[in-house]
Amino acid sequence: MPIVRAMTRTLRPTTHATRPALLRLGVGTFSAVHNIRRRAMFRTLHRQDEARWAPVGVARVLRRPLPPRLADAIFDAAQLVNLAATAGIAHRVTGPLNAALQLWTITYRNSWGMVFHNDNTLTMHQMALGLGRSADALSVDALVTQRTLLPNRVGRHYGGIATVMNLATCAVYLISGVAKVRSPKGWAWASGDTLREQIAADAIRKESFGGVPPTLAGELYRSKGQFGLLAIGALVIELGAPLSLFDRRLGALFSAGAWGMHVGIRLIMGIKFSYNTSGVAYLPYLTNVPALSSR
Repeated sequence: MPIVRAMTRTLRPTTHATRPALLRLGVGTFSAVHNIRRRAMFRTLHRQDEARWAPVGVARVLRRPLPPRLADAIFDAAQLVNLAATAGIAHRVTGPLNAALQLWTITYRNSWGMVFHNDNTLTMHQMALGLGRSADALSVDALVTQRTLLPNRVGRHYGGIATVMNLATCAVYLISGVAKVRSPKGWAWASGDTLREQIAADAIRKESFGGVPPTLAGELYRSKGQFGLLAIGALVIELGAPLSLFDRRLGALFSAGAWGMHVGIRLIMGIKFSYNTSGVAYLPYLTNVPALSSR
């Protein structure tokens, strides 16, 4: 069917092996720096009171938390495997292994009493790259087997990797948007009242625990109209995320809007979404294909 062929060309285009390779290098490098900086935090987390243990996801296979030294060793091993997968060393082994270890690392972290969502996109991107053929170029494997970093390889299996990564990105935003409109406020969330209350509560919590809330939070608190605009903008970005899959221009617009939203969250609430504000989360959109109408 013509529409099926058109969708295939859009979502799984024939492209060069360097496209997913660039994503592998960018995402893997970010993950390496990001997690090495948090190594001390993870080691402290592994030594918390066992009463806080509440396993989620794949960590539910455990009835009790791992011994701290074993948890430390798995975390460190995950970082070494990530470096190998990023460099493209034996990627058919290190890629899937890295996907599994990164999933375990973030799930184990979330099993200590609070589920964080800020690493979900990064983890799913690493899984897509680890399970896909993202090391056929710009890798040690390519240099050894092809005697070049840029082998002349093209195929649909290369073009589909960025789409899978973008699907993961869209899922995170769409779920967030749906959660907002399914809250007690419903579509009235767009009024900005709930967002205003959340920002105020976050600022009070920071002050109560000796922190300093961002100055911008206080300046915006009395501006109800601006919160309405911010709330509407967030819903448009999150609920409209799936449209970014089908048009390169919409993908670029979504990326800019989502990046700006996270920068705003950082400035107003002091909450870090490092992967998003770095811009690396949106790199797969740079390898997206032309819109259906331009094919």
